[in-house]
Amino acid sequence: MTEFLSQLNPQQREAVTSSDGPLLILAGAGSGKTRVIAHRIAYLISEGNVWPRNILAVTFTNKAAEEMRNRVSKLIEGLELGSAALISTFHSLCVRILRRDIEALQAGYTRSFTIYDQDDAVRLTRNCVRDLGLDDKQFVPRSVQSAISAAKNRGEDAEAFTAKAQFIDERRASIARVFQLYEERLHRNNALDFDDLLIKAVRLLRDVPDVRDRYNDRFRYLLVDEYQDTNQLQFALIRLLTEKQQNICVVGDPDQSIYRWRGADITNILKFEEHFPSAKVIRLEENYRSTQNILDLASGVIKHNVERKEKALWTQNSAGEKIRYYQALDAESEARFVANKIEEHLRREPEIRAAVLYRTNSQSRVFEEAMRRASLAYNIVGGFSFYERMEVRDIIAYLKLAINPHDSIALQRIINTPPRGIGRMTLDEIENRARELGISYWDAISDLVVDEQRLSARAVAVLANFQRIVRGLAAKVEVVLRAGEEPDRAYDNDLTEQQIESTSPVSDLVKAAILDTGYENALKAENSEEAEARLENLQELVNAAVDYDEQGPDGLRDFIDHSALVADTDQYKADVPVTLMTAHSAKGLEFPLVFLVGLEDGLFPHSRSLSDSSDIEEERRLAYVAMTRAEKYLYVTHAVKRRVYGEELASEPSQFLNEMPLELIDDLSRGRSWLSFARGSHKLEPSTEALQYEYDEDAAEYRLSPSAGAQRISAKQPVSKYSGRTYDSVDSIAEFFRKRDAQMGGHGSIDRPKSQGLRAAQPTGQDARASGSPDLLLPGSYVRHAKYGRGLVLRREGSGDQTKVTVSFPGYGQKKLIEKYAGLEKA
Repeated sequence: MTEFLSQLNPQQREAVTSSDGPLLILAGAGSGKTRVIAHRIAYLISEGNVWPRNILAVTFTNKAAEEMRNRVSKLIEGLELGSAALISTFHSLCVRILRRDIEALQAGYTRSFTIYDQDDAVRLTRNCVRDLGLDDKQFVPRSVQSAISAAKNRGEDAEAFTAKAQFIDERRASIARVFQLYEERLHRNNALDFDDLLIKAVRLLRDVPDVRDRYNDRFRYLLVDEYQDTNQLQFALIRLLTEKQQNICVVGDPDQSIYRWRGADITNILKFEEHFPSAKVIRLEENYRSTQNILDLASGVIKHNVERKEKALWTQNSAGEKIRYYQALDAESEARFVANKIEEHLRREPEIRAAVLYRTNSQSRVFEEAMRRASLAYNIVGGFSFYERMEVRDIIAYLKLAINPHDSIALQRIINTPPRGIGRMTLDEIENRARELGISYWDAISDLVVDEQRLSARAVAVLANFQRIVRGLAAKVEVVLRAGEEPDRAYDNDLTEQQIESTSPVSDLVKAAILDTGYENALKAENSEEAEARLENLQELVNAAVDYDEQGPDGLRDFIDHSALVADTDQYKADVPVTLMTAHSAKGLEFPLVFLVGLEDGLFPHSRSLSDSSDIEEERRLAYVAMTRAEKYLYVTHAVKRRVYGEELASEPSQFLNEMPLELIDDLSRGRSWLSFARGSHKLEPSTEALQYEYDEDAAEYRLSPSAGAQRISAKQPVSKYSGRTYDSVDSIAEFFRKRDAQMGGHGSIDRPKSQGLRAAQPTGQDARASGSPDLLLPGSYVRHAKYGRGLVLRREGSGDQTKVTVSFPGYGQKKLIEKYAGLEKA
């Protein structure tokens, strides 16, 4: 029965056949960890004389559990015993335990308890917020539920949370009240949320010795997949299940721990040998997925982490092609480059599959547009198409309603979004009025506001305020539309001649829809990562609208039509040449061709991580995961400038680029790039001549003019500062961008030329003297503030003592500071 062992390499075979006791298998990316777990289960059954019901294997997803079950069944086909081994997710295991034994807790729960999913939990939280008389705009139910869930995952019950909250602030104390009521109602309903499944199972095994002993006797062998992603509750469950016989085998890779934000604790795997002193450690370092160059590049980055266990991935595959690097002018040219390269690869290898990996979902929009222009079929994994996302559809609905007040579908979508206290009875009255009189919802609202008899005074006031918001937005929209045609007069707006003359671009109207409606403030009030991601999507919507600013009166309608057509016609297929996804969504997948895009500080690594070394290490692990998805070809790209809320700002290359072994990278950039500077092949010198960009008609993009500036290499100067190892001077790279910005006028952006190269303005003498170190405060530079910590300079304006800088500080937002008194230092 052991012929299947011949399929394994020596390290895999050792992991499969190791004797009893704690075993840590450090499985590098692409090293066949799932194969090892399946083979170990089969080996225990066929050669270890272990009864299948005494084996428990735990993983995180139903898909992974099903795959493992199928593999085990094939390996021991004929014994018909594989199905008896329990292969389960953590939550399914806890449900199994609680369905049988929860009554032993004597906590008032019965075995017929109900399980509340995330939507149920949020709905119950909303009821608790309302019944406690709290404002659901300040205490957004989903945000409050996230706080409750985080507390539960830390092992805090409502009492412990309340005890701590009273020493923090009033808001925390209010959330504690919600937490208490939430728990009371769960108990009254005989219901458990997802977090409770783990909490109650751990409490049951901890507090009821007979139950703990029974499960210890039942599960003599425990295997855990993706151990680096376990949290403290899951770790406690594992310890309780292995209290008697420590036959525990965990498989994982600290370098792929990317769910800290979800509660994963990397110390569980890093300290495994402390938790289980007799543990044996086996490293799986042979990779079956990638070329050696890809592995060496990824290893060159991840070795900068401190929280890890050393390993060296190798492969019998060829060294492969070098990694391709490209510095784009902006996000649009980056996306065009990616689409063009995918087309090139498809011409050579028609069956090749490509993945475009980015840090945040908001980045997908420009790549979706580029794929459509190139007629490349694509799929989006781990998220909706950009224009299908809730917040994007909401803002588009506001614009539709501003153009056409009789669009009742748009009105129904946003009448209470963000929440403004319009209740179910009011909505029913609007619907009844519209139906009885055969009028639009907007006209029905107008009638009800005038009538004042059908609704309460409060409801009338809320509806009147809603109409004021929409009319205000409509007035701005009419300014644009009047330039081309007669607008709808249903709003009865009185526009001044001055308003009519100052036509607003489409992007300004999108900003107005975000700001004037209270949508942005509502998301900021949630103060959650989900809300922050939605805000990023709205910023990207403004960026998308900029492309329509020059189209005049038709721009707004074209923009809205485009959003509708995109959402309606995109049908995603499983078998398509291109997949767009976040780096998180790519975990566990592999592709022959991978593009890792947006490698810029503040984007990847994300701005939230820049002030915390542990967060930076998590971002580096995420970059490592992204790079090791590639089988044959890997591209890494970044942009010189990027739109942030409609404004073009200079970007600084990601520090992860600086950590890559440069001898493994080919530069595909046009003109001088960060990479050429890092290698020392182009040494920027002070120049009296401005840096120039020109439009390349063939490539349909802007590029550095090859004749621009006095950028020469002296024959007497060393050609390179690179000595065969990673170029390791962030200061030097920052210097490159400071000099580039100085040559561009210190504004971090360039106006697009109409037909020929553009010479950017030089900084004035007055500006150059400001603050004593002006290059420190150029857009794209990183600075440190005594109170706010590390931040990214977004813009600099004014002169002399009145010079002001706007800096984005993680956790504090954007701050406008007087340069002279800010006390900013280089970060």
